[in-house]
Amino acid sequence: MQLKLIYPRWAKLAGQTTFDLPPHGPVVFAAALPARVEVTFVDENVEPLDLEDAPDVVALSMMLSAQVKRGWAIADAYRARGIPVIAGGIATMLHAEETLEHVDSVFLGEAEGRMDAVVADLERGALRRVYDYLASPVDLELVGPARRELLAADRYYHKGVRMVELFHASRGCRFSCYPCAVSYLGGRSFRPRPLHRVREELARIDNGRLFVVDNSLAQDASWLKELFRAMEPYQKTWCSHPILDDPEVLELAARAGAWYVYQAVFDTSDYIRERIRRYHDHGIAVEGTILLGLDDQSEDDIRRLVDFLCEIDLDLAEFTVLTPFPHTRAHDELARQGRIFSRDWDAYDAGHVVFEPRQMSAERLAELYDWAWAEFYRDESQSLKMFKLLKRAVEREQALGTFVPRRRDLVRQSFGKELDAAPPPKGAGS
Repeated sequence: MQLKLIYPRWAKLAGQTTFDLPPHGPVVFAAALPARVEVTFVDENVEPLDLEDAPDVVALSMMLSAQVKRGWAIADAYRARGIPVIAGGIATMLHAEETLEHVDSVFLGEAEGRMDAVVADLERGALRRVYDYLASPVDLELVGPARRELLAADRYYHKGVRMVELFHASRGCRFSCYPCAVSYLGGRSFRPRPLHRVREELARIDNGRLFVVDNSLAQDASWLKELFRAMEPYQKTWCSHPILDDPEVLELAARAGAWYVYQAVFDTSDYIRERIRRYHDHGIAVEGTILLGLDDQSEDDIRRLVDFLCEIDLDLAEFTVLTPFPHTRAHDELARQGRIFSRDWDAYDAGHVVFEPRQMSAERLAELYDWAWAEFYRDESQSLKMFKLLKRAVEREQALGTFVPRRRDLVRQSFGKELDAAPPPKGAGS
C-alpha cells in the first residue's frame, strides 16, 4: 500500500522572521504505521505538492487551525478522483466535525498501536468514519523514534544554517491554561516517555540542535532531573517551553544543553523579573511569549508590559493575540458571551483578532499587536537578535567540539527556495 502523508501549508504572519521547522507530528505518526505501508511525505511549506499523482491513500497531518482549510481543499481534490483521505493531528481533533465533510475518515487521539487495525480496515474496504481514541492514551513504551528519514532534510536550512530538530520526551499536561487545548486533546495527566526510549531517539538524531516540544518542562522535578542527566551525554543544544523554576533543575538543564526557553510573561511582577534573571544566571536565554487581548488588559497595561519587556532584557519576544481555538476555555467563555465574530480558520493564527475584546475594540487590539512588535524590536531587529542568540549556541558547540559549519552549497537558499541576495558574511554558523 502506498500512503502519501501531507502536511498542508499555512500563511506565515506578516512582520515576523519566518522559519520552517521540520514538522514533528507527521514523522511520529509515520513511525506508528505497519511496515507494509510504503510512505512518502510532503511538507507543503517547503516543497511543491503534486495533486495529480495516484497513491492508494492520502493521510493529512494538520497541527494548526490555520492549516485546515488548505487541508480540506487537498482532500477534496484527491477524493474527486476516488482516492481515500484520512485526517489526523491536533487541528483535525479540534475541527473534527468540519473535517469529516471533506475526508473519508478522521483519526482522533494517539496513533501508536492502532494503525495496523486502521490499515486493515482500509485494505478490506471497511474504513470507519471516525476512529476516536481521545480518551484512551497509549502506553508510551510504544512510542519509538520518529521517522525523520522521510523529511526533505535539505529544505530545512536557511542560508546554509540547519534548523532545529523537534523531539519530545513526554506527553500530556497537568495544567489547564485558559487559551490551551491540551487538556482536551490528552487529558490532564503528565505522561513521561521511558528514559530508554528517550535515549534511543536521541541517539538517532544527527542534528546537534533540538527543540524539545513537550507541553511543559515544569511538571515533575524528579523526572526532569533524570531526563536532563540522560540528555547530557548526547551534547545537544536545545530550546524548550518553560523549565521548572528550581535551582538544581535549571543547573542540570544548562549542563544538558538548554540554549533558550519560551517563557510566558503575563505581568510586570518581580516574580517574572527574577524568573528571567534565574534563567540568565544559568546561561539560558529567554524568548518571552506575550498574550495580548485578555479581559483584564487595558491599552495602558499592554504599553506598560512592553516597556517592562525591554527593561528586563529579554533576548527575544513573541507577541500573540488571544485566539479562541475550539475546545479551549477561552473559546467556551467567549462563545457563551457572543464575542467571537469570525470562524475563518485561516485567521486563527494568533496574529489576527477574531473576537471582541473587553477593554478596547478589535481594531485597536490589532493596532496594539502591531505596535508591540515594532516597539520591542525598534532598536534591534528580530533577525539580528536571533543571529546573536545563534552565535551563543555556536560558541557552546565549538567549546564542546560538536559544531557543524553552515552548508556552503545552501547559502543562497532559504527553506528550499533560491535567494537573490549575496551570501551571508562570516559569523555565527560560518
